[in-house]
Amino acid sequence: MQSENRFFDDLAKLVNGAAGTVAGMSREFETNAREKAKQWIGGMDFVSRDEFDALKALAAAAREEVELLKARIDALEGRTPEPLAKTVRSSNAPGTDAE
Repeated sequence: MQSENRFFDDLAKLVNGAAGTVAGMSREFETNAREKAKQWIGGMDFVSRDEFDALKALAAAAREEVELLKARIDALEGRTPEPLAKTVRSSNAPGTDAE
């Protein structure tokens, strides 16, 4: 009986050791996979949402400044402003009147 208990004890130790090894291998695989994914995505030149929003705001400000400068040039040259300028300004600020 004692030899059977020892056999099962040794078998249990072997299974526990194998389970620990498999768990360690899975953690290492997951870490390596995450690192490869970060490298792959980093190489594709994606931008963060914050960078996108900042650039979008910058483009909107530049567009508004261009419209103001067009209106100023028209005023200096004595031309009437184009109707398109009103439409563009009103589309930039939804819910507000253009006049």
